[in-house]
Amino acid sequence: MAGFKDLKGQGHAPTLFMAFLYFDMSFMVWTMLGPLASEIADALAKGGRILTDSEIATLVSLPILSGAILRIVLGFGVDKLGAKTTALISQMIVIFSLITAFLMGDTITYEVLLIVALGLGFAGAAFAVALPQAGQWYPPKLQGVVLGIAGAGNIGVVIDFLFAPKIAEHFGWYSVFGVGAAMAIVVFIAYMFLAKNAPEDVYKARPKKVKDYIKLLGDKDTWWFSLFYAISFGGFVGFAGYMKVYLMNTYQADMSAFGIEMFDETNVKVIAGYFGALCIFAGAVLRPIGGNTADKVGGVKSLYFFYGMVTGLVTLTALVELPFYLAIFVLFLIMANLGMANGAVFQLVPQRFGKDIGIMTGLVGCAGGLGGTALIKTLGWSKGTFGGYTEGFLIFAAVVLVAIAGISFVKTRWRTTWGVAAGGKI
Repeated sequence: MAGFKDLKGQGHAPTLFMAFLYFDMSFMVWTMLGPLASEIADALAKGGRILTDSEIATLVSLPILSGAILRIVLGFGVDKLGAKTTALISQMIVIFSLITAFLMGDTITYEVLLIVALGLGFAGAAFAVALPQAGQWYPPKLQGVVLGIAGAGNIGVVIDFLFAPKIAEHFGWYSVFGVGAAMAIVVFIAYMFLAKNAPEDVYKARPKKVKDYIKLLGDKDTWWFSLFYAISFGGFVGFAGYMKVYLMNTYQADMSAFGIEMFDETNVKVIAGYFGALCIFAGAVLRPIGGNTADKVGGVKSLYFFYGMVTGLVTLTALVELPFYLAIFVLFLIMANLGMANGAVFQLVPQRFGKDIGIMTGLVGCAGGLGGTALIKTLGWSKGTFGGYTEGFLIFAAVVLVAIAGISFVKTRWRTTWGVAAGGKI
């Protein structure tokens, strides 16, 4: 198994570093509205615009939805324009969106924020640019470690929850967009000078065509993997985006008491950010553990366990009014299992679609973003319609059960067909 030491003398280290930095910054920007949702809602309320639970969910989920669809669009851009040009164009749109929100500040309207949210979706689509650009420089035997380094940028969402509420507390919610824009500009300049496309003697491009996507959409396994990733990654990014809103609506008094006791401060939004970061951190860093577990016992068995844990824990959260600290522990475990399920899904995908992994990454990644959007909207609908989250959690648990049934339905066929020659445990 390749490790970091094997990268020495291989590929192009500056491009690999910039792919990681670009993806980290992008993931941070992509999920920025989640930890700021409460602050934005309060600011708009002062101006007379009271947001409903559904409107808050829409605002938080829109970058996730936009990013999901744009992953496929930017995938075509990488083929036609090259990874670097595509990345620079995408980053400029993101920077413009951030600066717009910062300059308008408290005068911004909900409708303009929705447009900004769409622009931030280009950050979420960085997955389709940064990973291929890094991978193109390195041989097949190093793809795992290379894509692991570049993909580690999903830790950016944890940074959001740790620092965005604190910055908003002292300088206003819109200042977070200003800080984000400044950081994005620095990354943009560094990327422009340091990142390079792989030359043709290192990587021979094989541009994808629309018919290639249509062909794979005709394969039923594409839809199964899309369902599985819509639950694992969709669950992760959906809960991550809505985490602070959920904690504020459910445990505000408990977090306020915790803040006074531990930090001598009463800004519950900051405390919610800390606890949200703790739970999200579990899912962000444990994805490789899930992939490693799937390598050892097989992706199917791993998904049975991870999805089973998620079903039980989400159902517990829905039906039992948990004490605050126990609720945080359960959320931590939910995010951990969703993160590990992400790794397990992508232990299986390359074995089934090795020759079409680029297209499948785009399709399955898009499904993951759509799943996250659906989860956030479901939770917002549950709160707005029933005054709580029981129904929303139960719907998600039911969908996970459908996925478990789906695994049971396909596992024998997988193991007796493509799994025989896959080279890894199914």
